[in-house]
Amino acid sequence: MNARFAPRTAFPAPARPRGAGGGFAQGFVTAGCLSAFQDRPSPQSPTDLRRVLRHALQGGTALAAGSQAAQALRQRDYTRALAATVAGAAGVLLIEQLLRDAAPSEQENSNGKKA
Repeated sequence: MNARFAPRTAFPAPARPRGAGGGFAQGFVTAGCLSAFQDRPSPQSPTDLRRVLRHALQGGTALAAGSQAAQALRQRDYTRALAATVAGAAGVLLIEQLLRDAAPSEQENSNGKKA
């Protein structure tokens, strides 16, 4: 049979499992897009941009860790699944600590002015 006239399948074969890098990139872009426009029409201030960066990094980290944990579970490698979960949670927590928004001073009132 000529390859030119070979029947095409309706659904292509699934891609091979991606590594953590592909999961991180997908999570980074997805979380960044979601965070960029939630509660604000457009991030403009440095605080807004820092929030978007924090959420994007956390989303990428969480998706990469979740992908690795799911792959390990499919292979019945429970130790690696647990390690990926712990590493992902630690990564998200570390990003939160490093990039969290500065809390307003206790001496500031609701108008942002010092008492």
